[in-house]
Amino acid sequence: MLIGSVLVSGTGVYGQTDVESAASFTEHAMRLRADVLFRVQPDTTRQRLVATEGRYSWHSNIVTTVFWIGETAAGNNPVPNQASAWDLNWSQSYGGLDAPDSGNRRGFLPGTFVPRQNPFYVALPYNDVANGKTKPEAAQVVPWFKDTFVRSGQTVLKGRWVAIRKGTRVCYAQWEDVGPFQTDNWEYVFGDDRPRPNLNRGAGLDVSPGVRDYLRLSPTDVTDWRFVEQVEVPPGPWTLYGDNNTFVIDRRKREEELAKKQ
Repeated sequence: MLIGSVLVSGTGVYGQTDVESAASFTEHAMRLRADVLFRVQPDTTRQRLVATEGRYSWHSNIVTTVFWIGETAAGNNPVPNQASAWDLNWSQSYGGLDAPDSGNRRGFLPGTFVPRQNPFYVALPYNDVANGKTKPEAAQVVPWFKDTFVRSGQTVLKGRWVAIRKGTRVCYAQWEDVGPFQTDNWEYVFGDDRPRPNLNRGAGLDVSPGVRDYLRLSPTDVTDWRFVEQVEVPPGPWTLYGDNNTFVIDRRKREEELAKKQ
């Protein structure tokens, strides 16, 4: 979703009770699985320290809409989501359509396949790359730029972790696309500005169906969000799937190291 966003259509209204039931079951199963998968934990002292410091501040009361990988162009979404801002073959990389309707889902996952990328993803309205080159302001506005920059034209934004809060529930997701509507609104994404006005009530955050269901969001809702470091992200369903998932990557490395020692 490079520029636009779309609300979940009227024909795709999902049963909140069914979603909550499936989400509750999946969340419980994920916790049990996480107990096993995360016995090797990052340094907990460091994790508590970063969480306490709160390097990134919350963006509060942000209109939040739903988008999904494989979404076709319609309504307020003039650009189909087969591609993302950073992946021309996004649908293929993911493994298929991340269908948002509850009848086509298994808990937080698409119902017909196991996604090859993290099903917890978001879009924010800034891209650090244009015309194959890194934008001039990126080095000044992106907080982690100096630590992650490799070469001009390679984004330093893709895959960054974000916390999204609705009431007492907090979900974690990775930044995987640009929008809604804007591609250069760094003053909001990295600063204190509000999102710029747009067709979706000034929406400043797009979230995946998995995020929607975990937070029990309406098609258009209001949430708070902020960037987080990986050590701040607790075990949960957002850490279990995807070749792009930093937790999955780290876990595979640990497994390979253990296999070599045996």
